[in-house]
Amino acid sequence: MAKKQVFRYKGTEIDVTWEERLCIHIGECGYSQGELFVAGRDPWCKPDLSSPAEVEEVVARCPSGSLVCRNKQDQVTETAAAENTVTVSYQGPYFVTGDLAIEGVPEDMPGVRFRAALCRCGLSKNKPYCDNSHEGSFKDYGAVGETGEPLKQKGGQLKITPLEDGPLLLSGSVTVKASSGRSAWQGEKLALCRCGASKNKPFCDGTHNAIGFKTE
Repeated sequence: MAKKQVFRYKGTEIDVTWEERLCIHIGECGYSQGELFVAGRDPWCKPDLSSPAEVEEVVARCPSGSLVCRNKQDQVTETAAAENTVTVSYQGPYFVTGDLAIEGVPEDMPGVRFRAALCRCGLSKNKPYCDNSHEGSFKDYGAVGETGEPLKQKGGQLKITPLEDGPLLLSGSVTVKASSGRSAWQGEKLALCRCGASKNKPFCDGTHNAIGFKTE
């Protein structure tokens, strides 16, 4: 895990924290309309330039969980999405949203209870989280060929267990989306490749054993 570095931007009614360990600079914050986030400004984030509701909406766009809103009682204001989803991004990470329980997550990283970018190329130095090591070296377009089984119910906790030297095990109601946005696979248990070498991406096919994949 990368060294902790958290920045807090205070507003009158709501604060925003930015967790540098998780940020992969997707830009959902910086490209948002308004003056909440402005690159090159000091401070970069000014919560009082938007309504609290607008601040919460923009912060919730952050796919890595790096950004979090806190009220003046220091409570995280976000609630989990009604449906758990995994989006297999184009030549990038898994973007996961929902009621997430990632095994081993530090208590001081609350954003990943709702949103996370998880490594699927096998190269991140910050596993299980993405650190952009896939750029220029990982090729997979994010297609999903399997369909799974219809969900009995949507929502509920999604447990994510990064197996040592192996895949990500998911347990709980979840929909896997292809990079095109298509809802492709549904079910309650699956193993997602995180070595980057499966011939059946995004699903694990055991190749991590053959290539000697190591998570440390």
